[in-house]
Amino acid sequence: MPTKKTSPDLNKLDRVVAEARRDREERERGYRERALKMYPWVCGRCAREFTLANVRELTVHHRDHNHDNNPADGSNWELLCLYCHDNEHQRYLTADLTAKDKAGARQDGNTTFKAFAGLGDLLKGGK
Repeated sequence: MPTKKTSPDLNKLDRVVAEARRDREERERGYRERALKMYPWVCGRCAREFTLANVRELTVHHRDHNHDNNPADGSNWELLCLYCHDNEHQRYLTADLTAKDKAGARQDGNTTFKAFAGLGDLLKGGK
């Protein structure tokens, strides 16, 4: 007898996704509002100043990259403009990739490749 396939409840999935987005936005609003009250509206990297007209371009960066770490004293936050914030995350990703590359590198720092190993013989033979 064939088994009946059940399809996922898309309404339930939509509700879960919407609730997760709403919770994230609420959490972000909370720490963003607190950070904007705590700190001057200046980018912590490029020192660009912001006003009410362009404060939407000022973001809250989590120093430890953990968006759930929001201490009341704001010690894990810094205000960065959109550009510096993107740059900071790119640097973080690049550092992570570089660390993975170095993990497989030789630990003694010595290489086995000798770029000019046969150069002397080539020069002597050409005379």
